[in-house]
Amino acid sequence: MTLPKKKSRILTVDNVQYRCVIGPNDGYNVFYAEIEDENKGCIIEVYFDTEINKFWTEFPYVSNLNLKILKPKDFEIIIREALVNGWNPKEKGQNLRFDFVDNTLIKSKQQNK
Repeated sequence: MTLPKKKSRILTVDNVQYRCVIGPNDGYNVFYAEIEDENKGCIIEVYFDTEINKFWTEFPYVSNLNLKILKPKDFEIIIREALVNGWNPKEKGQNLRFDFVDNTLIKSKQQNK
């Protein structure tokens, strides 16, 4: 699987370019990233809890909602931590899943099989 060029963005971390996109998924949002290179490998999927897509009709009553939004600085942190936690973006294979909780990347127990 390759990430679409449309609605994604390029982010440079340590002089390496990555293509990134965020999408909704059953109560979570998911940050996807892959290396922007002709030798693409596996993609990281990073799940983070947010209620942005869940309760949009309840606007403006949002004071009790978790409105977590990832910023480019968060993308950079996630990519660096994923690399430390075993992500090799040039190696083919199944997507690696992580959870992003309290600004910390945790390897998901729900890995693809």
